[in-house]
Formats: sequence, structure tokens, C-alpha cells
Amino acid sequence: MHLRDLTARIGASAEIGGVADGLLVTGVTLDSRAVVHGDLYAALPGFNVHGARFADDAVKAGAVAVLTDPEGRDQLADCEVPVVVVADPRGVLGDVADLVYGHPSADLTVLGITGTNGKTTTAYLVESALRAHGRRTGLIGTVETRIGDERIESVRTTPEATDLHALLGVMRERGIDACVMEVSSHALELHRVDGVVYDVALFTNLSQDHLDFHDSMDDYFAAKASLFTPRRARSAVVCVDDEWGRRLAAESGVPTTTLATGAHAASAEAHWAVDEADAGAFTLRETATGATLSLVSHLPGHFNVANTALAALALLRLGIEPGDVEAAMAVSPDVPGRMEVVAAGGPEGPRCIVDFAHTPDAVDAALSALRDSTAGRLIAVLGAGGDRDRGKRPAMGAAAARRADVVVVTDDNPRSEDPAEIRAAVIEGAQQVVRDGDARATEIIDGGTRSSAIAEAIALAVVDTGDDRPVDTVVVLGKGHEKGQEIHGVKHPFDDRDAVRAALAAATSSGVTA
Repeated sequence: MHLRDLTARIGASAEIGGVADGLLVTGVTLDSRAVVHGDLYAALPGFNVHGARFADDAVKAGAVAVLTDPEGRDQLADCEVPVVVVADPRGVLGDVADLVYGHPSADLTVLGITGTNGKTTTAYLVESALRAHGRRTGLIGTVETRIGDERIESVRTTPEATDLHALLGVMRERGIDACVMEVSSHALELHRVDGVVYDVALFTNLSQDHLDFHDSMDDYFAAKASLFTPRRARSAVVCVDDEWGRRLAAESGVPTTTLATGAHAASAEAHWAVDEADAGAFTLRETATGATLSLVSHLPGHFNVANTALAALALLRLGIEPGDVEAAMAVSPDVPGRMEVVAAGGPEGPRCIVDFAHTPDAVDAALSALRDSTAGRLIAVLGAGGDRDRGKRPAMGAAAARRADVVVVTDDNPRSEDPAEIRAAVIEGAQQVVRDGDARATEIIDGGTRSSAIAEAIALAVVDTGDDRPVDTVVVLGKGHEKGQEIHGVKHPFDDRDAVRAALAAATSSGVTA
């Protein structure tokens, strides 16, 4: 796209310096290290330094122009390429990238999923069902980016706007016709998804998280709610099981289908309701007509029934016939690190599960889901991340103590904080529940490092107490699919699933199993 045309489309407030006539822009990036010839380099104000500091490097790498703000312009007086100046460059970056890459999202069916918990699972459920229905799919989310069969490990839940539109452009070039995305509150607040209009936007739930970034729960909600506006979506599916979902449904600016599940199904005024599941099978019922869908939740827990129902309603919103929705949803998805069974349990040891639950509500839901299917003790291993919302740490410990028989507190990603202090906050929350007489847990253990905590939990589960001893469940919460652990700014290789397998091997080889 010609730079003159691009600046004209940004708006009358754009200023341009340097010679721009006939200059062609073929890409956009905000990372000077990723510049290729023909790129527009976005020099944005950062938390620590201004991107204008790296403009010379970007130009040497082939950037043909720079997009920045007035502060950046003042640092680029001697820049050798045109400098486009706007008051809020991040605010226009999504639209700029959409223009440069030729509106790729307009040529795809795009679905966006937001909420505190369940985004990843629901995204995989939708993507799997669309693929089973014969669509060529892409996926962008916390675990990975998929372009057809190609898989790329994700850096963040939702990419920066420049990378997002480039990805969508690659998907279009490769014949992908539907893309399913997780959309974080950070992405919405920081304009990462600007320029994309979702065919269906989905809302799972809202509970305390990210209050290190958002000033309050109302601000957190407002960020999520911005997805459900004509600027960003054409239609929506909203779960109204919590007060935030009901508020969102009332305030949504696009045609919205509502879903209520469990105890909420009878009381909520929702378009669709879920009858209680039996061994995973459940009925999704349209309240106005009585029409039903027969579905199966492939993952344990009531919350996964809700995720499955949301995915099915998204397919209906796309115009897929009910019978085809049932058939597509019957295909079992692969959801990394979400209620992922590492060991099934039996004579050689406990059932071991890894899950990404890292908020109080998610911990409660995950443990509740495993409670009924655990014959023996439910042993939970969990920690909380450093440099993040500190207020949720005691609440996570409290949730674990209410549901598990044994709670082993460990490190998550301590980042720059003292791991022992983070563990202490989680333990205090658990012990408060014990003092209040509201705990199921009989043991609250400081397990220390993550590998040692996992080993201790599994050792507890495989102690020989007789042939008739019921099988315990060990669930390791918090990191799920992640393959690293950040300690004092250094990311160390670590995968909960590998740690569980190693601990099981060590425990069984020591001869302590039943």
C-alpha cells in the first residue's frame, strides 16, 4: 500500500514528514529486530523506553517509514525515511496493519473467545468442531498458533496487532477459511485486535484476575465488554451463569444468544439452557421453542459442559445445521494442559492430571470437577505467579483447601519475587479456611520448588496402605501446557507433565506402591 494512501486512511490528524510520494509499504512491525525491507516501523512509547530509540536500526534493516507520536518525532529529527506522526500510534496500529495486509480477516470466518476461564478450552472445542465439519481452520491462543496442520508455540494469548494481521494474511494465502482466537482483556485494552470484526464473539465468565493491570473488576469487565460492540463483532454468544455475563448480555451492542447452565438454567432468562449432564452427555435446550441438541462434553467438570455448549451455540450462530453441530461436536478435541490426564491411575499409582487453573474460581471448578470421580484422596498442587495480581493468592489457597483433601503449595512463575513469600500468601489463605472450619483439607504442605512439590504429592498418593486402598487423584494446577518456569528473570525449561512422569517413575521404582 502506498504511504500517502495509508496516512490518508488513518485520519486527518496524521502528519507526515519526508518524501512519501510513490513509497510502497508492504509490511508493519513494532519490533525493530523483526523489520524486513518494505516495512513500516511503529515506534511506540513503552513502559521503559520509547521505540523511537530503535528507529535507526529499523531503517538499516529496511524500514521505509516510521509511525510514531509527537514525542517520538522529536527524537527522529534526522530520520532518513518519512515519519508519520499521530497522537496515539498504538490506537491506529490495528487499522494500519489491516490496511497494509489487505483486510485479511474480512476473507475469513473469525470467532473470538474472551472471559477469565475457559478461553483456551472453548477455542479448541470450536476449532475441532469446525475442522470436523470440513472447514480449513486456524487457531490463535495461549498454547499455540495453528495454520492448518502447522503449529507454532505462542508468546502471548493474543499477538500484537501487527503480527495478528500478518498471521491472518498468511492463513488466507494458505486457504484457511475459519480462524478461532482467544481474545484477552490486555489485547482489547492495548488495541491488539483492532481492525478485526469477529463473526461471533463468545464470553465464558468473569472472576478475579489481572487486577495488577486493570484498576478494578469494573475496568476488567469494561475491557471484555468492548469486544461485544459493532466495531469488533457481528454477533455474540454469552454465558449468563455469573452476574458479569448477565450484565454483558444486557449491554451487548450486537445480536446476542445467551446460555444458562446447571442451577442457573431454571432461573435465568436465557435463550438456551443446559440440563444436567450424565457421564458427559447432556441436552442443550432452546427455551422458546423446546428444540434440543444432544451433546457430549469430552472433558470433566460442569464448567466444561458450559464450554461445550458455548462452542455448539457458536456453530449455530454461523448457520450450521443442528444435526451437523451435533456430529461435529461429537469429535473429541485435543486440549493441551486442560484437564490433561498424564496417568490414568490403578495398581501402579494415582490418577495424575495437569490443568491450567490459575484463578480462585478456576481452582474451585477444577477440584469440584475431580471430586466426584476420585475414589481416594484428592491431592492438589498449586502456586501463584509473581509480579501479578497479589490479591488472588490467598483466595486460591482457600479454594484449594475447601475442595482438596491435601494441598501442596509450590512455586508457579515467581518472576522477580521471592518464591517463599508467594507460597506463604497462598498457604495463609488455605490455613484461614481451616481455622474457619470450612476446609476439607486435612494437610496444608509447603512443598517448596515445583519439582519437589510434585514429587511429594505423588509420593503421598502411592504410599502402600493395602490392596483395597482406593486410587487417589493428584492434580497439578496453574501452568498446564507451559514448558518453562520464570525465576528471577530467567526462564528455565519446565513442564508439569514431564515432572509428573518423572515423579511417578521414581515412586514406583522405589517399591512403595500398592
